[in-house]
Amino acid sequence: MALMGTVIMAFLLHSTPSILKDTEVAGDVFDVCVTCHPNATCDLKTDGSGGYACNCMYGFVGNGRTHCEDKDECQIGANFICGDHTACHNTHGSYYCTCLSGYAPTNNMPVFIPNDGSYCQDIDECQVQGVCGEGGLCRNTDGNFECECQIGYHVKGGTVPFHPHRGKAFCEAVDCGPPPSVPHAVQVSVPNTSYRSVITYGCQTGFLWQRGDNSSLCTSEGNWTGPSLICEEVDCGEPPAFPHSSFIWKHQTRNTRMGAEVLYECEVGFHHVGPASITVCTAGGLWSHPSLQCEARCGHVPELAHADLVWDNESIAIHRCADGYYAHSGLTVSTCGVDGSWQAATLQCREIRYGIRQLEVFNERCLRWLSDGKKEDYRVIFVGSRDYQKPFVDKRREAFSSQHLRPHVCLKLLPATNYTINITAVLARSSTVITTNTTIPAAPVPEVMFRDVEGPLPYLWVHRSHHTLDPICLYEVFVLPVEGTLVFDCNSPKSPHFLKDSSCHGEYVAAQIQVRDVGNVLNFTVGDEQHYGEFYNAPLENGRDYYIILRTTCRWGQSSKHSCVLWAKARGTSYRMRMSALVVCGTISFFGFAVLIGYFFTGYFKN
Repeated sequence: MALMGTVIMAFLLHSTPSILKDTEVAGDVFDVCVTCHPNATCDLKTDGSGGYACNCMYGFVGNGRTHCEDKDECQIGANFICGDHTACHNTHGSYYCTCLSGYAPTNNMPVFIPNDGSYCQDIDECQVQGVCGEGGLCRNTDGNFECECQIGYHVKGGTVPFHPHRGKAFCEAVDCGPPPSVPHAVQVSVPNTSYRSVITYGCQTGFLWQRGDNSSLCTSEGNWTGPSLICEEVDCGEPPAFPHSSFIWKHQTRNTRMGAEVLYECEVGFHHVGPASITVCTAGGLWSHPSLQCEARCGHVPELAHADLVWDNESIAIHRCADGYYAHSGLTVSTCGVDGSWQAATLQCREIRYGIRQLEVFNERCLRWLSDGKKEDYRVIFVGSRDYQKPFVDKRREAFSSQHLRPHVCLKLLPATNYTINITAVLARSSTVITTNTTIPAAPVPEVMFRDVEGPLPYLWVHRSHHTLDPICLYEVFVLPVEGTLVFDCNSPKSPHFLKDSSCHGEYVAAQIQVRDVGNVLNFTVGDEQHYGEFYNAPLENGRDYYIILRTTCRWGQSSKHSCVLWAKARGTSYRMRMSALVVCGTISFFGFAVLIGYFFTGYFKN
């Protein structure tokens, strides 16, 4: 029995793919894992019965103990295991895939295993520049490509389509060969015999292009088109005729082909004018123009009054006005007519007039100038304006005649006005402009009635008449203490202030009033202690006599005019007014002395 048990155990070990591990046999524990093949693993059984079993590793087949042989996955076919357009390669325990020619793996590797989703995709060989060679057109196919030729090329060494890596076929440029010839024509462009090349033709010298196409085109088939150019020999026909002339054929032949020459001669009574008298038949089929003119002989050139002859060629004469004269009208050219008589120029020459020179103003309102001493008609237009009187315009004109060498004219210009004067010499057609400013007249004198007044505040008035100078005039009220003989300079430019210039004893201006601000009557109270403009109307001293003078001053630009009237004689104010004036004078004197002492001590301490 013991021997039979041993035999059965040995049979089980060799015939069963998996045996329980740690099974007690005849009192010993048996380890199944030590019996596993090197290409197998010992794994826990998955049927729930417990124990371990030997299993061949992935890529091997067998019982796990005695043998585990390599499994050839490629036996089922490359298309099934690797996919389309592939080749399967078996390895020990595994395999890998490659792509057939014309395809590439999507994983961008040389080999792949489809478990990661990689597969073989078509390669676009046409993306390779010049894969078909010069003139070739590439067309991609599934797993391959093929070539054909562009227009202007044809296949050589094979047929279309062709593969550049299989055989010797290639694309060669079309060559049309020598261009066709045209009778009496030459090629005028550089010859090129490739596809789409154009050859142009021109007719030979002595021939003209009459009709047809003058170009030939190299086609994609290697042939030249056209040309249909027709060149015919030049024939200029009968020579042109010119007035008063005849022609003779050179060499006594009536040849009208290119190069033929004809000589012209003027008829009797006419002479030849122009650089050439020969015409030639040109390559353009036309006779050259001989610039021939046959003009009559008209004899002596007609004379014009006050004109000189500056050029004469027996057919045309040119005239010019003599010195001291100018061309007033008419044509300067005399022409010899076909009838042998002159068509005289119509030039009219007139003596030069010098017009107005050295124009100047004198005596403010008069003009004088230098002339040529001959009778002349003059027109004078003068326009005046005033900047102080904007609406004002004085526009007038005068006309007169004079033959003096130094004419003059005096105009009735208004005072205090800016004038622009235009004087024109009519016959000499000359104008000159000058400007001048008139001065202001004597200032208007108001109508006053002299009064002898008394009292602390003498009241005065004056009636005035309105004047055009009112905008530039003013009234000044002068107060003069009566001390002996009255001396007053009306034209003095000074206007002394009571508080500045009079030293409390001399004359002073009590008021300054713009005339335009006064109505018909000027009312004024002397000594009212008010300010009029920049001037103080000081009170009069009690017991002292004064003269009151009203001065009218008009100023315009740099000039001024004055007029004065004795307005009144007045006696001074009360004792209180006198003391006020003395206090004012004393105050001024005290402050003046204080300023002087302060200045002296300041300078002393600085030193």
